[in-house]
Amino acid sequence: MTTTKPKPARKPRSTTPATTEPEDRSRRLEMREEPGKAQARQIADLVTRGVATNAITAMRFVKPELGDLDLSEMAASLREDGAAVNAGDLASCERVLHAQAVSLNAMFCELARRAHVNMGEYMDSMETYLRLALKAQSQCRATLETLAAIKNPPVVYTRQMNVANGPQQVNNGGTESNGKQGPRTQETKTTPNELLQDQTHGSTQVDAGAAARAGRANPELVSVGAIDGAAK
Repeated sequence: MTTTKPKPARKPRSTTPATTEPEDRSRRLEMREEPGKAQARQIADLVTRGVATNAITAMRFVKPELGDLDLSEMAASLREDGAAVNAGDLASCERVLHAQAVSLNAMFCELARRAHVNMGEYMDSMETYLRLALKAQSQCRATLETLAAIKNPPVVYTRQMNVANGPQQVNNGGTESNGKQGPRTQETKTTPNELLQDQTHGSTQVDAGAAARAGRANPELVSVGAIDGAAK
């Protein structure tokens, strides 16, 4: 009598799909299609306008703290803020400047603390930290001044200059466009110079100058001969 061993039951096949590596979204850029513009041109526009390159640069600097970010979302955020700035909304710029001022103030406080730790023992290190702290403080002040200038732009007063190309003619007393006689200027009377007049006997004749020389025209002024006073 022969016996047969039962066949082992087959294991059910797993329906779970094989695990795949997550897609690296930090190196993939998705764009909205623009009618009449090729994809290569759209990518070139993102580069020339600084959207793609600055998005990549910002992502590289924040990667140690925030990890890999989505490049497409980063570029979209930059495009939205840029469109708002073009429309005159500077709220995003104000937020960035305020945040930078806070960061610069934090840098100043930390560098000043390190300068105090090295004070009295390591003077060179103390001087280096103190110099860097003052630089951070100066940049913080400049950032706040820029923010204040955006919020309250300075008023510039200008004086208008009347610059004419060529001679100008002013018509006083001319005819206006409605046919009426325009205003006339008051005539200026000339006052005679009294110093040049001889008014001894009520005359108003101008003094001709020096006295006339004696001669035949004025015989009464002709000099007489010598008179011998002793003989008379």
